[in-house]
Amino acid sequence: MRIEVLGPVRAYADDGAPIDAGGVMVRALLARLALAGGETVSVDALVDGLWGEHPRGGTVNALHGLVHRLRKALGGAGVVERAAGGYRLHARAEDVDAYRFEEKAKRGGRELAAGAAQRAASLLDEALALWRGDALADVRDAPFAGTAGARLEELRVAAVEDRFEAELRLGRHDEILADMAAVAAGHPLRERLAGLRMRALHAAGRQSDALAVFEEVRGTLAEELGVDPSEALRKTHLAVLRGKLEIPEAGQARPEAARGRLPARLTSFVGRAKELGLLAGLLETSRLVTVVGPGGVGKTRLAVEAVSRHRAHRRGRVWLVPLAGVDTADGLPEAVLGTLSVAEAQPSGTPLDRVVNLLAGGEGVLVLDNCEQISGPVAEFAGQLLERQPYLTILATSREPLEVMGETLCRLGPLDLPPAHADSARAGGSDAVRLFLDRAAAVQPGFALDAPTAVSVVDIVRRLDGLPLALELAAARLRTMSADQVARRLDDRFRLLSTGNRAAQPRQQTLHAVIEWSWDLLTDQERTLARRMSIFPARMRTAAIEAVCSDETLPAGEVVYLLDSLVDKSIVERAGDGYRMLETIRAHSADKLRLAGEAEAVLRGLARHFADLAEEHEPLLRSDKQAESLRLFQAEYDNLMFALQTAVDGGDAETAARILGPLYWYWVMLRYDARADAYVAKVAEFGDALPADARAAFTAIHLVAGEGGPIKDPDRESSAAAIAAALHAFEETGDRWWTAKTLYGLAQIHAIAGDHDQAITAYEHSIAIATDLGSQDEVSTRLGLATERMRAGDLAGARHDIETAERAAWQRGQPVLEIDVLGCLAELYRRSGDVERADQELDRMEAIARKLPLSAETTDNQLLPARVANLLTAGDAVRARELLPRAVQAAQANMDTPAAAQLLARLLLLQGDPAGAATALGLSQAIRGTFDHGDTELRSLAEDLAERLGRTDYDTAYRRGADLTPHEATDRLTELCG
Repeated sequence: MRIEVLGPVRAYADDGAPIDAGGVMVRALLARLALAGGETVSVDALVDGLWGEHPRGGTVNALHGLVHRLRKALGGAGVVERAAGGYRLHARAEDVDAYRFEEKAKRGGRELAAGAAQRAASLLDEALALWRGDALADVRDAPFAGTAGARLEELRVAAVEDRFEAELRLGRHDEILADMAAVAAGHPLRERLAGLRMRALHAAGRQSDALAVFEEVRGTLAEELGVDPSEALRKTHLAVLRGKLEIPEAGQARPEAARGRLPARLTSFVGRAKELGLLAGLLETSRLVTVVGPGGVGKTRLAVEAVSRHRAHRRGRVWLVPLAGVDTADGLPEAVLGTLSVAEAQPSGTPLDRVVNLLAGGEGVLVLDNCEQISGPVAEFAGQLLERQPYLTILATSREPLEVMGETLCRLGPLDLPPAHADSARAGGSDAVRLFLDRAAAVQPGFALDAPTAVSVVDIVRRLDGLPLALELAAARLRTMSADQVARRLDDRFRLLSTGNRAAQPRQQTLHAVIEWSWDLLTDQERTLARRMSIFPARMRTAAIEAVCSDETLPAGEVVYLLDSLVDKSIVERAGDGYRMLETIRAHSADKLRLAGEAEAVLRGLARHFADLAEEHEPLLRSDKQAESLRLFQAEYDNLMFALQTAVDGGDAETAARILGPLYWYWVMLRYDARADAYVAKVAEFGDALPADARAAFTAIHLVAGEGGPIKDPDRESSAAAIAAALHAFEETGDRWWTAKTLYGLAQIHAIAGDHDQAITAYEHSIAIATDLGSQDEVSTRLGLATERMRAGDLAGARHDIETAERAAWQRGQPVLEIDVLGCLAELYRRSGDVERADQELDRMEAIARKLPLSAETTDNQLLPARVANLLTAGDAVRARELLPRAVQAAQANMDTPAAAQLLARLLLLQGDPAGAATALGLSQAIRGTFDHGDTELRSLAEDLAERLGRTDYDTAYRRGADLTPHEATDRLTELCG
């Protein structure tokens, strides 16, 4: 099969017969695959290439439809293969005219460089003869075609220029003047073409016409680009004026660059699949690409890996030029020449001219590594090279952009991190962990991620931000330390990570040296802002930075501009609508803050700012602005907690109270924090130093939390009418959190009444609000919904809700919520009859609870009723009877005493006392105020008892419990279980 894209897209069978490839979109797909040179093109890249970033109906399904049609046209699925998440065209590269053109054009360029003008002209004629019009002429509306077509057109014009030069060397200037004029009319800005045309005119004795060409080009460049002609064209102009223009003879060789060589790998390359894909795409579409990122992030490793996969590398036309030791503009061309030049004497001319000459001869990639200290000269140098070498692509690495017209950035951040508290299985999926393990195994063979090491390894990679250099230095410490010892010493990370690769540049040997190098590149004002920003423990917004970091030496109006500069220099990262510092850079900047003697003043400013912010939003938490304020508290939570601790440590009672009051509302409404009671106690200890209202409030909260346990929800025994009225009031006020809470209570009322549909509807409405608010109540409410489904007998639906709740709890990283999920999951297994699995889930629940700052009593209160329920389901009456007294106490502490009466009823039935069981069910009604009509399991128990006793005897026994007052029923329950 043969495919043509240098004109309208066409396909031909092996015997030369034309193939009807189908409509425009099918031909576009064929062209996109053909231009991949036999490589696999991902599904995402195909969708983007055919429909753009925002496709209208261009979906994966639409792509599969096009593939089906293309396969049908070309003769089967084997022609278009599915592989590695994409598709590839099963065709040889030489079967595509674009490939043949490029190969012939490059061979022609090499022959020209070697001085073989006749062979060059012949090859270039063959290459140009493959063109039948504009490349991809009939599929130009496809997004990929614009870039691909422009690239091919650029190569075509460059090949035309090479052909003109070959003809000039052969003395055929008269024969090509007309063609030159025609091509120049379509490309008035090409300076090489203008220079060749001037040479041809001069050789034909038309000096004035040659000078006129220069003036025409100079005027066009000035008008359209605002630039002057290049040095090379100015020299040609001067030579024409002096009548000393020489044309190389046909056999005169042009200097050729040394064959490119990349450094061999000393360690494996880990991760970065997404970045490699991005960089590969950028190198195809842009001629200047800069990999930008902080020191130690792996810019050089990524660049080398990317160009090692580039087609130019296979032809020896990729060169890596280290610029770490270059600190002057004059040294830049010489550094490049040191990489490019061969042993023979170099031709005359400026260093830039010599570099340009050496880079001629076809497509090539020049990697300029570590450009940040001379970014200005590098920018100018790169611009001049690209202007004079159309086949060249430059890939730069720098801690800041070069800021050249046409530059495309590939911003490189740290490696992806594992979730906090991730186990070994979850942690192993993180690239940061994989890198650490790879380097650890090199210094400590057999090192692996198992349960004992997982916690320490996750802690190391998270606290080091996934910064590759830091991870490698930390792994090297495993020669003499355990992972736990490394993790515990990270507070002094610059001392810990002070030894590394002695073969590296001095500024890259230690973590401190890497960061200090970046610091030295900052201006004085940039350093001032960076060190003050280190006071923030988390993401910071512009307003907060301006308020906390500005003073008379750093005006607030300058902050936003300095922030942009710090982002460009990879000291600060943008994070959503705010900014953040990598922890390692923050630690370095914090040292600078202490040395400057500014830490105390900046800390006071931070505490005051967040006290003002919290106080401003406190009343809004109970208004129709609630959702907005909750989002703010959530976004600023770590900063608010740090500000609170700062105020407490500094003895600033008033500021501490201003922050704690609004935070306590936030804790009640949205977020569990195990530190809440401790902070209330600390602030309450300020005593008379507190404002009177704050002193009274925090003292009361402390007493309630200390003596009566956490504050419970209001009585859900309220009537449905009262709950409905409250719901209406909260909805009118716009208080969505209390609306969700009230819906939860309404759902429980419907549940007890046995109205499952209304209960589920109320739960789902409550979940929707909680999810929108980002409230942790989403998890508990969804577990309430799962429980209601279980009570209704829908175990499959309950499992789905539990799994959803589990994901939400895991994403929040709050083990307390995971405990609730496991408790609900254990109940699901119990109701399914799998008591062994239910016990296992309770064991997991207990293991997590024991690691948390929860009292043993709190943990037992959660576990004991579930343990007894499992024993009863398993038929173990003896052990159930032993645990029942403690389970009753636990149920009372959980404000769920009716459930304990129901456990007693099941036990008495198991022990052969159906009448006692009926009385126990009556006790549950007396305590609750109504019988639980919604639990299918409980209903089955009541029906079984009625059948065993007969309806009359059952009613009599039931009334013996149900006719008691709640207090009498509770005493009777305690007596029966004692």
